[in-house]
Amino acid sequence: MPQVDIGAILSFLYASKYFLIFIGCFSEGSVVMMATGALAQQGLVGFWPAFAVLMLGDIVSDITWYCMGRFGGRPFIQRWGHLFGATPAIVDKVEHRFHEYHTSILIISKLTMGLGFAVVTLMTAGLLRVSFWRFVGINLAGGLIWVFALYSIGYHFGTVLSAIPIEWRFAGLLGGAILMYLIFKFANKLLAKVEW
Repeated sequence: MPQVDIGAILSFLYASKYFLIFIGCFSEGSVVMMATGALAQQGLVGFWPAFAVLMLGDIVSDITWYCMGRFGGRPFIQRWGHLFGATPAIVDKVEHRFHEYHTSILIISKLTMGLGFAVVTLMTAGLLRVSFWRFVGINLAGGLIWVFALYSIGYHFGTVLSAIPIEWRFAGLLGGAILMYLIFKFANKLLAKVEW
């Protein structure tokens, strides 16, 4: 059985840290934002470079969902929407209110993780052909607040890590990230059941 070179794996992870933060933020933003804040407090990533990468991952994720709505349209939602909570019925609910209040809805969605409808809201913006640059501007403004808030929470949590022996810090970060992931998923499921 081949030996696993832990040192080589850790070196690879360290060398790829910003790329991994980008991928993590793109796919599971909130948890990664807080975990990255803790890493910044520990000096494992630069404070501002990591923040910039988080912002990039966040806006690229938003644009991807927008484009799926804009270019995939209803056929895409009918076929694949159930995989990420964007069923035609939920899109219809969001769309009903979206025509009149899309600026407010996009800002509130950004600052509240979409109240369980984040992906649906972003796809609906594309589906209804909200101006791309307006969409990007609104999401950048909301993202600056949201990303910085979660990043700061993680950064201050990192001070707690300083009191933990170094060999337990990674386990603490991983456990905290998993716990936050489960909390966010549970909160989104509860909020998605609310009648709007």
